[in-house]
Amino acid sequence: MNATAKMLEGVSALQGLRVIEMGQLIAGPFAAKTLGDFGADVIKIEAPGSGDPLRNWRKILDGTSVWWQVQSRNKRSIAIDLRDEEGQALARQLIAQADVLIENFRPGTLEGWGMDYATLAKDNPGLIMLRISGYGQTGPYRDLPGFGAIGEAMGGLRHLTGETGRVPVRCGISIGDTLAALHGTIGVLTALYHRKVNGGQGQVIDVALHEAVFNVMESLLPEYSAFGEVREPAGSALPGIAPSNAYRCADGVVLIAGNGDSIFRRLMTAIGRDDLGNDPTLADNAGRVARVVELDAAIEAWTQSRTVADVLKVLREAKVPAGRVYTAKDIAEDPHYRARDMILKQVTRDGHEIEVPGIVPKLSATPGSVRSSAPRLGDDTDAVLAELGLAAEAIAALRARNVVA
Repeated sequence: MNATAKMLEGVSALQGLRVIEMGQLIAGPFAAKTLGDFGADVIKIEAPGSGDPLRNWRKILDGTSVWWQVQSRNKRSIAIDLRDEEGQALARQLIAQADVLIENFRPGTLEGWGMDYATLAKDNPGLIMLRISGYGQTGPYRDLPGFGAIGEAMGGLRHLTGETGRVPVRCGISIGDTLAALHGTIGVLTALYHRKVNGGQGQVIDVALHEAVFNVMESLLPEYSAFGEVREPAGSALPGIAPSNAYRCADGVVLIAGNGDSIFRRLMTAIGRDDLGNDPTLADNAGRVARVVELDAAIEAWTQSRTVADVLKVLREAKVPAGRVYTAKDIAEDPHYRARDMILKQVTRDGHEIEVPGIVPKLSATPGSVRSSAPRLGDDTDAVLAELGLAAEAIAALRARNVVA
């Protein structure tokens, strides 16, 4: 541990930052979770009775989704009826004391509750407001409902996923929501820096799901602009880069990226094909792309008679990037994941110990941490309202009127 890290030991990077999370499911809550992992005090506002639907998505343990345990760690839950005028007033009080507000409602929802940015900024000029929606806060599609899957399709990703001539497939997770959340987190951190150096002024961050996807689509648009070429799905291959593909082995599949010039030569030596490795027409990527079918066939002819373990052993010795396709079981049993604290033990509030993903990125001086497990609905209602200055009697009265829970 270096001197700076030792001096900051126990200090979180975002300690003292207060975040109000409104909205539900994936995009907004993932952004708040990321900030919470690095020390932000995240107060999640949920609807009394039902709460965030993610509490009941996928596999359930003791009445609560195990996904919830990851998405809502390091958060406090306060149950407020935002459709009630008293509930809206409470939310405005919380926002007035916050640094960041995160919401992923359909555009116009907050405005209908009297929580447009101009109104909120009157009481809190330094407020940073992250708004994540399907199509953004402006434009002809702004009022359309949009989920991550729709953003993936409009952003260009779904067209490329799958095999040629077959129906596009999803990548297996809600990647559109997560990409939007990560772009939103970048926006929050950027706006916090701007606020610090420019007189404390807040601002609005507008993230559309499809734009977050489109932003990672590499050369998709420039290729169409320059050549009129529409990139098509290519299965497990990396179009225009060769050789880089998935190859069948005797007991599974291995991914091999032999697309660097020197790496390609080492790969050909490893598979006993120095004739290809020394072929001057294959010395650069353009030449290899022209003969990619031949190269893929040569590599798979070698892998098919070997186990995944044998293939990886040979290629590691040859310093050729390669890897097997991991399942959840593979991840849980992998020593590298554990060596880098990417598998953490977390105890739920019902007393169950489960393993959850660790924290990314790794900061040397102020690493992230799991300070609290995911809350039950309304676990922190009384504590948060007391921080606003409400007496126990006032909180009890709000609860009796079903404004809070």
